[in-house]
Amino acid sequence: MAALLLVIIYIAFISLGLPDSLLGSAWPSMSVQMDAPVSCAGVISMIIAGGTIISSLLSDRLTKKLGAGLVTAASVAATAAALFGFSVSGSVPQLCLWAVPYGLGAGAVDAALNNYVALHYAARHMSWLHCFWGVGASISPYIMGYCLTNGYTWSGGYRVVSVLQAALTAVLFFSLPLWKKRKGGLSGGQGHGKALSFPQIFRIKGVKLVLPAFFGYCALETTAGLWASSYLVLERGIGVETAAGYASFFYLGITIGRFLCGFFAGRAGDFRLIRAGIAVILAGIAAVWLPAGTERVCLYGLIVIGFGCAPIYPSVIHATPVNFGADNSQAVIGVQMASAYFGSTFMPPLFGLAANHIGMGLYPLFLLLFALLMLVMTESLRKTVSVQVA
Repeated sequence: MAALLLVIIYIAFISLGLPDSLLGSAWPSMSVQMDAPVSCAGVISMIIAGGTIISSLLSDRLTKKLGAGLVTAASVAATAAALFGFSVSGSVPQLCLWAVPYGLGAGAVDAALNNYVALHYAARHMSWLHCFWGVGASISPYIMGYCLTNGYTWSGGYRVVSVLQAALTAVLFFSLPLWKKRKGGLSGGQGHGKALSFPQIFRIKGVKLVLPAFFGYCALETTAGLWASSYLVLERGIGVETAAGYASFFYLGITIGRFLCGFFAGRAGDFRLIRAGIAVILAGIAAVWLPAGTERVCLYGLIVIGFGCAPIYPSVIHATPVNFGADNSQAVIGVQMASAYFGSTFMPPLFGLAANHIGMGLYPLFLLLFALLMLVMTESLRKTVSVQVA
């Protein structure tokens, strides 16, 4: 039964990634049909991000009251409904309305699933599950592309993904007895105590260190991915097609890296993987920052940064119950998720503003600042929680 539940969780992680790249791939067609400015995608994206932050912060209360299984099922149902709402929307205000359950569902399921896996499964599964998230995020643009090129329009792409999410919702509701059979399954492994308040969460030893570390990681990952092509073209003079290809290889590096990390995550330990990942990121940033005449090395540097990013997110999450206690893990993961969404939502646009005024050459320095933030915070966290690393 435990193996069957793990399979369902793997499928849920694929579904978690499915909606994440739909808006970007569909917006060129959506904006034309709705006669909306390109910038409206940013507004919709911000509403979704706001919903994920709110539901992440509320995840401890929700999971203690309803249980990890029911929160996951209800959240996927909300996401499925929101995606269907997108598919029948004819204006930006309607999209903004549906973006609210879209974000709320995504944040709640992300926090609940990550905590459940951190509590009940080995480190290798956390790496592989986040690899499967990358599979979902990679599949949805192909679904959208197929619909756009075969006369089904962007609405059809959203509808297909909403049907997939609805099917998973049914599976999750039928699987609720499996969650309950596992120890702590009713409440995600936290017991039935009262949810922690935010002051209580921030008083937990080490929380104030892990939040900027997680913020820095997600700021680095999303900034690196979003602006890679622009940096390669505008600053390094690399062709548009080549730049686009290597920018996608950055995400491929993350996905493959997480798959490979799963094979030795248990032996290496979370802190070693985090430290190794940051070291690889720093090496990749150095390669990207090399002077003119090293464009090929710069391209490979992006892939290296992707490999370095691979173990950090899963390892930080998986280490949460050990670092802060199983009873506190859902509350801490909730605020970690919110911190991550703040980084991924606000830092890439901030870099865009800085690049407009200073220049695209700021790209490797911007990444370096966040890599150093991660390094300082995670090393300080290791000493604070007294986890010994060779």
